[in-house]
Amino acid sequence: MTIDLIIFDCDGVMADSEVLSAAVLIDQLAVLGIVVTAADVRRDFLGRSFPTVAQSIRQRWGRPLPDSFEADYRARLLDRFSAELRPTPGFPAVLDGLGIPACVATSSSPQRVGHTLRVLGLADRFGDRVFTASQVRHGKPAPDLFLLAAARMGCPPASTLVIEDSAPGIAAALAARMRVLHYAGGAHLRGAEPMALPRGVRSFDNWAEFPQLLANLQQEAATR
Repeated sequence: MTIDLIIFDCDGVMADSEVLSAAVLIDQLAVLGIVVTAADVRRDFLGRSFPTVAQSIRQRWGRPLPDSFEADYRARLLDRFSAELRPTPGFPAVLDGLGIPACVATSSSPQRVGHTLRVLGLADRFGDRVFTASQVRHGKPAPDLFLLAAARMGCPPASTLVIEDSAPGIAAALAARMRVLHYAGGAHLRGAEPMALPRGVRSFDNWAEFPQLLANLQQEAATR
């Protein structure tokens, strides 16, 4: 089937935000005496919702987090976003040339993704076509969020392409029986060891490559 819908993850795909997110989390945990590195964040937390990340931290270090931990993190992060957030290089141009309906599906909270899109000047480009993990029972790597997005957009999973940067996101797309491309052009993946991808999943790190990748997928679908 041809591709009739593109679902973009937000952080690390549209927004070059993961380095900022990691820095805020690392600093906040350091105050509590919990040492976490950028590599730890990339390996263990990338693509997961904040409640899932917080629960993982509690379990791993065997200690509670302050009641205000999540609210403080979100407030500090939004401040950093307002001052420093940028789109991934070349992404706005991809949107300008996209001839296929698109939406956003993210593990971020509604407040965070809303703020992100406003800072990037993309809020009007997507309108209400933004879906978050808060709308489903199981977040990534479960397929629920992508299936919800496709259903709301009126597109079958087999005609949907997902763009993801994280292992949980890729797993979610495959579980939803959607095609998926791995975007590796975010600052958080530069210099990192390449991710081990499932068989058949292609990776790219430059949005200038995307139109041709999409054309190739459409051609493959047409010749099956």
